[in-house]
Amino acid sequence: MDIYLDYNATAPLRPEVATAMTAALELCGNASSVHRFGRLARRAVEDARENIAAAVGASAAEIVLTGSGTEANNLALRGIDRPVFISAAEHDSVRAARDDATTIGVDSNGLVELTHLEDLLTAADAPALVSVMLANNETGVVQPIDEVVALARRYGALIHCDAVQALGKIPLSFAALGVDMMSLSAHKLGGPQGVGALIVRDGIDVMPLLRGGGQERSRRAGTENIAGISGFGAAAALAGQAVESAPALERLRDDIEVRVQAVAPDAVIYGGDSPRLPNTSCIGLPGLSNEVQVMTLDLAGVAISAGSACSSGKLTPSHVLQAMGAGDDAAASAIRVSLGWQTTAGDCDRFIETWSALANRRAKTDVAERSVA
Repeated sequence: MDIYLDYNATAPLRPEVATAMTAALELCGNASSVHRFGRLARRAVEDARENIAAAVGASAAEIVLTGSGTEANNLALRGIDRPVFISAAEHDSVRAARDDATTIGVDSNGLVELTHLEDLLTAADAPALVSVMLANNETGVVQPIDEVVALARRYGALIHCDAVQALGKIPLSFAALGVDMMSLSAHKLGGPQGVGALIVRDGIDVMPLLRGGGQERSRRAGTENIAGISGFGAAAALAGQAVESAPALERLRDDIEVRVQAVAPDAVIYGGDSPRLPNTSCIGLPGLSNEVQVMTLDLAGVAISAGSACSSGKLTPSHVLQAMGAGDDAAASAIRVSLGWQTTAGDCDRFIETWSALANRRAKTDVAERSVA
């Protein structure tokens, strides 16, 4: 049986989500139409919006439904005309959203350097927009958003938070975080791909990327993806239940890391000394490329990744690990193991068995090379 340990890329669709989407696919009306069919479609959209809002402690009026987390990030950063400061560990959809963005450094544990942020805010010619993700997609490191917010507020800055990886993994409240905008995506928690949301605090105006029919209160035009939105709503309704099961995933994650370092004492757990998502482990095995690790595990029926799925196919080392101080070779030897709602202890055993064989072959090769030398 194949083992799937790449939940941070996308989580398997939950059965409840598939049921909700199947029902939504039977709706033939356009949600903007005023007849009965349109009203039924509109009801499906608004029910989902309510579920998403409830899952993250926001009001339904603050939810802007989008086509992805990437679109939500772009809407946040491109929809506000201010100088933009982003952390060095952000997702590529944040890094590429604004060519004029200034980078905030992170320390060796992957945490944003607040002193650097304050220097940038002090030197800014105008109030800025600060974008710092809640939880990193590669390392799982959770940022001190409360401290970022407190600092940014002193300088009149707005705050955007990419919380795509956090929903369903750790407690999440838009109101409690105190940010102005927050990005979400359905497929990270067992919802469908191709649907996301940007939560925009009441009173904040964002310029739309897409203009046309005036959907989403003229913040995002386009006919609604009723099935996808319904699936997102169903997944959001299960987010609290998923958070409750997170401690069990954390125990599995911690056991993996203990066993990895028992096999290879030189293995590196990136972000291991920081608060992290309970399901995520970023493991570096010096001397063995992540491509070799991913392919070998795949051939053995175990799916993991070499980092962000949005960067797959690229040969450049992880910018996240480089920002944390890892050299090119070290960054290119790191894999990401991410667990989720279907993960079992047996799945983790299978990963360890296969990965250990690979690590042991590396050790034997090193010994052989040294003896020849």
